[in-house]
This record gives sequence, C-alpha cells and structure tokens, in this order.
Amino acid sequence: MKSHEISAREAGERLLSHDNILILTHKNPDGDTLGTASALCRVLLALGKQARFENSDEIPVKFRYLYEDLPQEDFTPEYIVAVDVADTTLLGERLSRYADSVDLCIDHHISNRRYAKELYLEAEDGAAALTLYRVLQTMDVALTPEIADDLYTGLSTDTGCFRYSNASADAYRAAADLIEAGADNAKINEAMFETSPVSYFKLLTEVLTGMRLFGDGLVCVFKVTQDMLKRTGATEDQCDAICALSRTMEGVQVGITMKQRPDGHYKFSVRTRDHVDGSVLCGHFGGGGHARAAGCDAEGDEEKQLQEMLALIGEQLGRTI
Repeated sequence: MKSHEISAREAGERLLSHDNILILTHKNPDGDTLGTASALCRVLLALGKQARFENSDEIPVKFRYLYEDLPQEDFTPEYIVAVDVADTTLLGERLSRYADSVDLCIDHHISNRRYAKELYLEAEDGAAALTLYRVLQTMDVALTPEIADDLYTGLSTDTGCFRYSNASADAYRAAADLIEAGADNAKINEAMFETSPVSYFKLLTEVLTGMRLFGDGLVCVFKVTQDMLKRTGATEDQCDAICALSRTMEGVQVGITMKQRPDGHYKFSVRTRDHVDGSVLCGHFGGGGHARAAGCDAEGDEEKQLQEMLALIGEQLGRTI
C-alpha cells in the first residue's frame, strides 16, 4: 500500500471529522515524537474527542511534563495517527500490531516509507512538531501554554536548540509564536540541553576513552555497550546527547555512534556535516532519517558493518577513509 499524500488542511479536516483517536509514537522516544503526540492529544481532548498516545518503550523521566497530566482514556481506536514515524518498524514490538492500520501519518522524514493510508509530509521541516503546527493552524484551535510547551519541546530538541541546519526561518517563526502562546522556552531549554545526571558524565568518560578517528580525523566513532551502561548506571536515552557530540570535534565530517541494544545487536546513529548525506548512508543498510541525522540497525557483525559504512563515506567524500 502506498500512501495518498494530503495537505495540512486536509490532515486537519481528518482529525476534526474523527473520534476515538489513537496516536502512535516511535520506539526509543525523543522529544519530537513525544512533544508532537502530546500536543495533538491535548488539542483533540480540548475539542471534546477521546484520544491517547502510546509508545512501545518506557518514556524517559525528563519528558514527564509532556504527559503526566494527560488522562489515559480507555477506548477502542477508530482512527489511528502516527507522528514522527517514518517506518512501521520504528513502532516497536508493543505497537507493531497497528502497523497495517495507520490511517494518517504526520511526518517530516524524507525517508518515510508511505505505509499509512494518508500522509502529510513536510520533508523540509526540522521537526514533526513544526509539521503538526502547520496542521493546527488550519484547524482554528487555541494554543494553550501546555500545548505550546509540547510543540516547543519537539521543535527545539530536533533542531538541537536551533543550532542545526534544519532550524529554518519557519522553525524560528513557529518558536516565536509558541513562546507568545506561553511556552516556557527557558525552562525547557535548561531541562533538555543544560541538565544531565552524574551517570551521563560517567558514561561519556568511558565512551571518549574508546573514541576512534578515521580518515585523518574526518570520521569520529563512539561505541556504547550494555556493559558501559551497567557500570555507569546510565540509561538508554542518555546516549542521544552522546550521538550529538560525535560530530562536534573540529574537522569531523561524520560522527557515528554504535549503541548496543539489550539483545546484543547494535544501532548506528549517524550525524553529518554538509558533505555527507546521512539518510543515503543509512538507507544502504535499511535505515533512514535526514541528511544531517540518520540511523540504521547493524546487520550481523557491527565492526564489519562499520568498515562498510566507512567505505561508503569515502565514496561520498571522494577519498579513502
């Protein structure tokens, strides 16, 4: 099945015309999928509809403010919406039963697999929260401070607090609107970008000790194992900040973070600068994402896949890595 692509206004009309709406988010949840889902849930509840959002994994404590006051309504879903989910494999095990039943997908990933019956896609948006914001503008709904907080969280986390190249003029304009609507941007920025537990720093110390550089410093590789997490007391979600660090070293064009899952397999998180397209790189291994931020799962031996990935990076850079 290939999605029928629709506009922001049409997406808004679908939401207004349905009830008992289940919102799906992607596994290993981040601020964008959670912020977008909670904002949409609040809007639907305010419109008198039944709605809830679900995730396959445990939600990190730092995102608790996004959902702790939302009622977990019990109903049989009549309409299913996925937000910030480019592929049904990203739904995770618990939500996989909905893979063939998604009515509407609201997304910003150019790598979207078009699995939903209808798709509203804005591939140039820096966050799904911005894509949803476009939909809400067509629905004539009031932005409460809580909804504004949710959307700002998604927008700020996926743009790296507006430091990444995906922080477009539209992203800044939306952020200004959300702050005017009551979003506590200072508090959210502090919680998302300026506060980390001691366990994170312990994990970071181990990761940096094992750092590897390739291609005369053009590629930086971090590796996070389950043993590291156990020794330091760090949690899976704390690896996200480490992924962002992988390309911050001077001269690095590609940062790769190899994160071991509880089942022993590895996920590769790739962060790039202008000369390498991460979505193309990860797409070779069945993954996807954006040009500057993408991911894929390791197929078999992770070190062998790393060597293959380095060769592909070399092809994009026009030199041996």
